Amino acid sequence: MEDHTFVVGQEFPDVKAFRNAIKEAAIAQHFELRIIKSDLIRYFAKCATEGCPWRIRGVKLPNAPTFTIRSLERTHTCGKNAQNGHHQASVDWIVSFIEERLRDNINYKPKDILHDIHKQYGIIIPYKQAWRAKERGLAAIYGSSEEGYCMLPTFCEEIKKTNPGSIAEVFTTGADNRFQRLFVSFHASICGFLSGCLPIVGLGGIQLKSKYLGTLLSATAFDADGGLFPLAFGVVDTENDDSWIWFLSELHKALEMNSEKMPQLTFLSDGQKGTLDAVRRKFPNSCHAFCMRYLSESISKEFKNSRLFHLLWKAAYAKTTTAFKEKMAEIEEASPEAANWIQQFPPSRWALLYFEGTRYGHLSSNIEEFNRWILDARELPIIQVVEQIHNKLMSEFEDRRTRSHSWFSVLAPSAETRMQEVISRASTYQVLRSDEVEFEVISAERSDIVNIGKHSCSCRDWQLYGIPCAHAAAAIMSCRKDVYAFAEKCFTVASYHEAYSEEIYPIPQKIDWNKFGEAPSTLDEDAQVVRPPKFRRPPGRPEKKRICVGELNHEKHTVHCSRCNQTGHYKTTCKADIMKGIEQF
Repeated sequence: MEDHTFVVGQEFPDVKAFRNAIKEAAIAQHFELRIIKSDLIRYFAKCATEGCPWRIRGVKLPNAPTFTIRSLERTHTCGKNAQNGHHQASVDWIVSFIEERLRDNINYKPKDILHDIHKQYGIIIPYKQAWRAKERGLAAIYGSSEEGYCMLPTFCEEIKKTNPGSIAEVFTTGADNRFQRLFVSFHASICGFLSGCLPIVGLGGIQLKSKYLGTLLSATAFDADGGLFPLAFGVVDTENDDSWIWFLSELHKALEMNSEKMPQLTFLSDGQKGTLDAVRRKFPNSCHAFCMRYLSESISKEFKNSRLFHLLWKAAYAKTTTAFKEKMAEIEEASPEAANWIQQFPPSRWALLYFEGTRYGHLSSNIEEFNRWILDARELPIIQVVEQIHNKLMSEFEDRRTRSHSWFSVLAPSAETRMQEVISRASTYQVLRSDEVEFEVISAERSDIVNIGKHSCSCRDWQLYGIPCAHAAAAIMSCRKDVYAFAEKCFTVASYHEAYSEEIYPIPQKIDWNKFGEAPSTLDEDAQVVRPPKFRRPPGRPEKKRICVGELNHEKHTVHCSRCNQTGHYKTTCKADIMKGIEQF
């Protein structure tokens, strides 16, 4: 820590620098400051403790902004014990202390602020003061939440201007033009999904933590290598059935505008009724499955049994009716209540054996991976949330495009590894040919029927994963055909290149936009400024009430007094003697 010593004649660039230096010294040396006079040309202060002689006086030099110390009494007799809730440690001072840290780490928590200030200055400040300082610091760096909503129309126009073909629309409600919904999908994402990704879409939402709350809805896909491919996202003031119907309606429009024929899609979600109904209404020809990550975690939390988690996954991957029934029986044996609970989710919506659509082995969505992109930005204004996603998309597209230039295989790496494994196993199988397309493949364990015309095998791996299984590979190689030609196109390196062929271009900084309050030329001159939604976060920290699950099924313990044999109090709080004395009196 600096000594913060002053001498007569010491100069400072201006009055602000002089005041800050005095305040820093008071905080660092643990004494309270009482300011007697402070203006643009004079400053006089002393120690706030009565009788302490420390004082300082500074003046502005003529014809210059420089401030200098004219007189100084350095002696302290107060003991300098101002350590708890220092008056000079104001919210503004804390903001100046944490500003650079906030720029580096949006998730810089109030408790970390308290720790760092105590470590550097040895003083204790209230939690609420640190929380307010963080809020004010974020607003100073990134702008206020209100400004974020006001600038949304301009920001959407900038997205469409810099990334032609992209969709960025803000929707308002009421006569006062309050924010209701925002939908964004970049042209590169739409085209990349339609030309190079698996026809699987994950749906999910994550709560935002800014002043006006809201929920981020998202639609994600898988690229040829199984990687996360964000397709579209939106922000809604309230997550409900209507907001999901709106979101999927906008997604349908975006896909329809960029394709001659709507692809056959499979949706993965947490199975909420609003999502189910929205998919059924807006994509009637699609299939809808429950995300197995969500389902397995739910059953594990609901019944506090990790074994149920693994059994449910095994049931989901079962390929025969017998295997599926065996796992469901094990679930019932482990917990009859859990077996009854899982009945509310039809197997046709989660088990591979009964699902009618195509998932290529993906039983869970990758929404959680996408949500991690914006975890740190959830407390920021809405524009910063969108910017965070845009910046991540821009860097990911560039990195993956560059990385894939070194791939010389037919299939993307993860699919190529699977293909090499099945080819290796296929060399040990015996193949009996029935006709031009049907084969019997015999292994040490079993016999399977392969039809290379229908891309099917009785083991069902080929149908489930889109890549020939070992039995199919043996049959294909027996008639001297290329095994790779029988893999689904969406797993090829060529498809991966197509997915990331379009660039996502940078969006100018706010300072380069049209001046605040001036509508862009592409907007209607009568367009109104978007106001924040009426819903807002309650002040202070959210209340957390921890309830022990075991207590829910137990009767409340009755307290018994050993002195008077009555219930409702302990011996230490017994008033029997007092009451007895009153009665005698």
